[in-house]
Parts: sequence; structure tokens; C-alpha cells
Amino acid sequence: MGAVSTEVLDEVAVIRIDNPPVNALSNDVIAGIHAEVARAAANPAARAIVMVGAGRTFVAGADIKGLEGMAWGDMSGAPDMHDTFELIEDCPKPVVMAMHGTALGGGLELAMAGHYRVASRDARLGQPEVNLGIIPGAEGTQRLPRLVGVEKALEMCVSGRPISADDALHAGLIEWIVDGDLVAGAVSLAREKADLPGPPRRTRERTDKLPPPSALPAMLEVGRALAAKTKKHLEAPRVVVDAIAAAATLPFDQGRVRERELFFECARSEQAKALIYAFFAERTVAKVPGLPAEPPPPVTSVAIVGAGTMGGGIAMACANAGITVTLTDTEQGFVDRGLATITRNYEASVTRGRLTPDEVRTRLDRIRTQAGAAPFDNADVVIEAAFENMAVKQEIFRRFDAGTKPGCILATNTSTLDIDAIASATSRPGAVVGLHFFSPANVMRLVEIVRGRDTAPATVAAALALAKRLGKVGVVVGNGFGFVGNRLMLPYMYEAQFLAEEGATPQQVDRVLTDFGMAMGIFAVDDMAGLDVAWRVRQERPPFAAGMRQPLVADVLCEMGRFGQKTGAGWYRYADGRKAEADPEVENLINRRAREGGIARRAISDAEILDRLMLTLVNEGARVLEEGIALRASDIDVIYLTGYGFPAFRGGPMFYADRRGLADVHRRVSELHAQHGARWQPAPLLERLAREGSTFRQLDAARAN
Repeated sequence: MGAVSTEVLDEVAVIRIDNPPVNALSNDVIAGIHAEVARAAANPAARAIVMVGAGRTFVAGADIKGLEGMAWGDMSGAPDMHDTFELIEDCPKPVVMAMHGTALGGGLELAMAGHYRVASRDARLGQPEVNLGIIPGAEGTQRLPRLVGVEKALEMCVSGRPISADDALHAGLIEWIVDGDLVAGAVSLAREKADLPGPPRRTRERTDKLPPPSALPAMLEVGRALAAKTKKHLEAPRVVVDAIAAAATLPFDQGRVRERELFFECARSEQAKALIYAFFAERTVAKVPGLPAEPPPPVTSVAIVGAGTMGGGIAMACANAGITVTLTDTEQGFVDRGLATITRNYEASVTRGRLTPDEVRTRLDRIRTQAGAAPFDNADVVIEAAFENMAVKQEIFRRFDAGTKPGCILATNTSTLDIDAIASATSRPGAVVGLHFFSPANVMRLVEIVRGRDTAPATVAAALALAKRLGKVGVVVGNGFGFVGNRLMLPYMYEAQFLAEEGATPQQVDRVLTDFGMAMGIFAVDDMAGLDVAWRVRQERPPFAAGMRQPLVADVLCEMGRFGQKTGAGWYRYADGRKAEADPEVENLINRRAREGGIARRAISDAEILDRLMLTLVNEGARVLEEGIALRASDIDVIYLTGYGFPAFRGGPMFYADRRGLADVHRRVSELHAQHGARWQPAPLLERLAREGSTFRQLDAARAN
């Protein structure tokens, strides 16, 4: 069948799945597996069967395109694996599944249909379906509890996190970790099992790991509590508990029917649509027209100017990826403080068990520090991470221009400033690009790759490759104030402040946002980032045109020295340095400034708060899309999902608008325009799509074609 082939080795039929890049289970692959298992079962030269994956992995899951179609009602691409899994389990010859790389989702379900499982030591096994808004739908919730018990199955399926080969061995999911040649080890085990009398034991007939009825309710309650704690807003983690309950209370055939019902219930949900959309959107951002086909040369060394929070975080991200870093600043004290912060962050990772002391030493050894005018002549990439001041950044780029080798990428971490103006300080603007990391840069996944007027395509390609090397999501955006992320964030932040002035409280606004699914409320975000950050931006470039409404409180808080968490007080106060508490002083200040500004305060509903904040993002997003600052609506969504804590189960602000309906979005924006004036002028693109009955997704699809 092309993607699946068989060779007989030492009386064992070795079935190899070869469907690059991750051996996904498409309809053709399932048909190929079915045919090859039937052929091997009938082959007198084969006493047993081994199934392996070619390339870098076993099987990383079902073909996600089929799941996408299913979410939108098209069942034609969704593979039905039951007959094939039944054929494998009913095979009279022992079937050994040999796993390396990843065995996830449908890949692990395939492996559990075998009679025995072995894995290489670096293998990762899991059922991550809840992360796509669905549950295992190919009998995974029925076989997994029979192999590892209900408690472990709940942990794996509710969290969606893969487990290591060592953990899988301890749980009973695999029989053996093979440290040498995986195929040879699996063939050896298969031959050994072929010598045993009687047919192999089917997974679906096992009941020894299932709990007695009296113990089951407490286990299920733990699973539901885990779902509520770790996947607060998601439906699938709660549903998967019900599917595992069916495994423990029903015969296998009835349990798999119940699993299928629950699977389709999830697959057709709004959350599945959003999460699957987000999955594909993240993979689409790297598709940038006009870039060279040849991969850029690898980056081995990076120099960073600025040892503060951002520079230190970028240094850690590079060191974590195996890149040598030179971290510099103007004074030795700044460098020392930066390195001390990096060391503390790594020590915290050791305390949490995420890194070993040896791993930390290796990473710290990759970071060199220097005060003053450090040399850049050996760096493949230089990154400026100074504070937001154009004159400072231009001076640094003059040094970059004079002191770096040909082909070096000259990058700025600016969050708002004009890339072209920065590039004008050099003689090679084609090498200049924005690398807007998000704080903390060693943790946050997003990097906005800002393309200036003269940025060369090869420079953009190199920036994308570096982001991928660092484990980041690089999104290419155009040059304009705030780029995409902060271009939308600033009006969103100011609208929240207007709401507070009109009668809401910061804590009400933040509660509405976290109830919606945002990782943090906007006032808490402002405190975490530092109120002085936006204050400096406003001083560098006032964001409000003459006659437009301006926030009345934020600048006063900054003048009072209330910069947020780092000073113990901002919009909230922080008695213990971390936990936000409502501050009567701020509430009194808001009341006073509103009164002085002639603003009539009133009770504001949660619905109005949500509308004004979400639709601010959507309307401004439509503008940056129309201006070409964003390539695609889905790019805007990825930026907000990976950099701003927007809930993935809502797909991003533009997807949220699509699902609400652009006609309704435009109607509501028009109402707000009538109530609040020019800042709510509907974006022309939003108006056009609403009139045409179209969506942002359809616009993206049309542009792609």
C-alpha cells in the first residue's frame, strides 16, 4: 500500500509504517496496516509480527486533517480503525509493537491493540487528544485502563501529557525498554512469545488492572478534580473521565460504543473547532511568501546587548538551545545582576525538577558576559535588548554595523519602535530585523519577527529558523507602531481603563476576562509587565490624537512610583510580592479622576466589559490585516494565543469573531461607535466582510489561493 511494507526477518514479519514526517494514520495508512497484518498472519514463513515506524518516530497520531474535517461536519477523511485493531488483536500470531520517538493519540491506540509493546528509552507515549478538544476515539479510553489501571489512565488522558518509557514500563504499558537496536530487540521478543502455547492474550479481554466497583467512584472523582484544576475551561477532559468510567463498568464492546458517542460529541463542539484551528494556524505562520527555498546557515553564536530582564531571558533561550551567548551591558554591575538573575532562574528549575545541576552548569557555561564595548565580530546574530528609546537603539546599531561580520543578522527586541528608523543607522538595512521576544523570554513561546521596508528575504528566513531553533513560534509581521501584538494590546488596555473610569473596578474587569478564559486579566498583566513600560512608550510616542479620550489614571500611578509587582503596588497592591489585592487607594484615585474629568460613573455589566474588550481586539485586528501588517487573520490569532494568554479553546480573537458572526460583531461595533466616538469607528475590512456574509477564515483561504 506504499506507506506500509513488510519484510521477514528471522521468522518474524516486520511491518514498517513509512508516512513522513510523523507516520500519521491516514485512511491509506490504516488500509495498508490492515492488508499487511492479514498477509503476515497468513504467511507460513512468519511465526510472529513486529510493527515499527520508519524515520524519526513510531506513529505520532491520526491524520489531523481528518479530525479538522470531522469538526466541521465532513466525515470523509476520518479513519475508522476498529476493524484493523480487531484484526491485530485477533491475530493468532503474537504482535509486538516497537516504539521510538512518539506514540501519541492514534499511535498509542494502535500500539495497545498489539499483544506486546517495547520502546526505545527516549520514546514518549501519550493520549494528548484533550488538547485538541476531543477524547481518544479509537478505543484508547477502553484499552489504556486495562493496561495501566484507571488511575494512571485518568492522569494520562485528562492531562494530555505524554509519559516517558521508564514511566510506561513501571505502569505496565510496555513490557521492555530496548537500549540497543529496537527492531532486533522486538524481533527477539516476538520469537520468544511465538514459542508460548496458546493464542496471545488480547488487551480488550484483560480485567486484572480494573478496580472493584467500590473503589471506582473515588478514582473518578480524582480525575474530575484534576480536570477542573488543570483544564478549567475545557470540556474534553471532563468527558474523557466518563469514557474511562465506561471501560471500568461495561464490557469492551459496549464501552467502545460509549467512547465513540462521547468522541463525536466532543469532535463537533465549538472547542474542538477552535483548538484544531489553532493547531493548524500555528503551523501556517512559517509559510511566508517570497522567502528563499534554501535553508539558512545554522546559528552557533549570539551576542546580546542589554543584560536586563529581556536580555537575560533571551540569553537563557539561546543557551537552552545549545547556542553560545555573549551577554553585554554598559556597566559591570548591570552584567553581574543579569547573570545573577539567570542563575537564580536556573536554580529554580533544578528545585522544580525540570533540570539537573549538570544541565544547568552546561547551559551557564554557554553564557559569557562582558561589560562595556564588547566585540561582535564572531557573532552570527546580534540582538539589541535595551530600553525603548530610539536614540539609544540607533547608537547600538551603529556599533553593530561597524563591528559585525558580513552576513550577521542585526536584530532589535523593540516592542513598538520603527524598524526602518533603527535600520537607518546602519549601512546594511537588509540585515536588520525585529525579534520581539515576549517576557519572560526564556518561557514565552512567541517571537514577532518584524520585517522592515528593506529587510532581505534571507534575513527573514534566518529569523524564522532561529525562532524554531529556540523552540519559539516565530510570526512574521510588518513594520508599524506596536507591530501586531502591541498594536492590538494598547487599545485593549486603554479600553479596560476607560471601563474602570466609567464605573467598573479593575478586579471586575479582570474577573470577566479570566472567566472568559484569558490567562490573566489586563490590569494584572499591566502590573506584571510594569506600568512604567507603557508609560515610557507613551512618552516616546503619544498614542492619542488631539481630541481623543485619554486614560486618566495610569500616568498618575506611575508618577506615584506604583509600577506594579516590582514595586509592590500598581493597579493592585502586593503584600507578599505576588498575590494581587484590591487597593482602596486606587479605587479612590479612579473615582476622583473620573469626577474631575466629568465622567458619570455607573454600574457596568459583565457582558458590556467583555464586548468592549474583545471587540476592541477584533476591530484593531481587522485594521492591521487590511494594512498588511499581519499576513493572515490566523497569524493574529497565533500571536494572541502564544504571547498574550488568549484562550486556545476560543481560537484567538479573529476566530472568536468568526464564530460569533461578523454581521453581529459589526453591528455591535457600530453601536459602540455611536456611543463612544472615533476610537470605535468600524474597520473597513470588518464592514466589508460583514456585508458580504464572509469570515476572516474565508479571507485567509482566498488569499492563500
